[in-house]
Amino acid sequence: MMARPERLAASGRPIDGMSLIPTKEQALGAWAGRVRANREQVERFREVEDGTDFYGSIATMFRDDPRREDEPALGALRALVRPDDTWLDIGAGGGRYALPLALLAREVIALDPSAGMLAVLQQGMVEHGISNVRIVNARWPAAEPPRADVALIAHVGYDIEAIGPFLDAMESAAARLCVAVLFEPRPTHFYDELWPAVHGEPRATLPALREFLALLLARGRLFEVRLAARVPQAFESVEQALAFARRQTWVRPDGEKDRRLQAVLAARLSQRDGRFAFSWQPGTVGIVSWQPR
Repeated sequence: MMARPERLAASGRPIDGMSLIPTKEQALGAWAGRVRANREQVERFREVEDGTDFYGSIATMFRDDPRREDEPALGALRALVRPDDTWLDIGAGGGRYALPLALLAREVIALDPSAGMLAVLQQGMVEHGISNVRIVNARWPAAEPPRADVALIAHVGYDIEAIGPFLDAMESAAARLCVAVLFEPRPTHFYDELWPAVHGEPRATLPALREFLALLLARGRLFEVRLAARVPQAFESVEQALAFARRQTWVRPDGEKDRRLQAVLAARLSQRDGRFAFSWQPGTVGIVSWQPR
């Protein structure tokens, strides 16, 4: 669907009961405030440090078959690719999207700050015989940003406080199109629900798809949104789920809070076909595209 700024009546009130679009400053401030509150809460409760590579130890969980046909969001992305395109995948991780896109595009530039993630990506390139992915080990915005026809962020940006400069750099790097893939609700939704049992207070939650669309409107961008079913996140074992949950609650293994975490996981995880998940109901993922300025 195409989203357009709403029409206003002469009184300045929105027509058809729609709420007013926030100003750019309001949208940026609201986004930054949520990210800041989320980070400050972690600093109050953390029992372990993040380390130099936050996702390095669980990077293999982000490996996937680049030729898979069971992910609706990937199908929507494939429809946006032109054969002569160069795509810039900002926060490419283990290549869940970079590798499938490389099968259709001329080149994919995979940018990520995690050495562990990029090692998984390189392994996938070798395993599947994909050679047209250029790896850039860097954080965005990069000092020397690569240029591309399309700039993509897939489940990146939720925790970026300075989201304005981040998107400015993304738009500057793209010649034809900008694309964002975002969950609604946020990807940490199920882990956030563990916080009251583990830490004794509700989680300060991050923005997600809904807030991102409001931010684009406030920035004066028209966009298209394709909604797809979100494949439930499943784990190979309870131990794997626990490792991921520890990273999202910042608890120390074998401590009192870790014992609380294990108890609540045992109550909330369900098993199906030898795998474990918080819920087997599909969620929603939005594939948002807009033209760069």
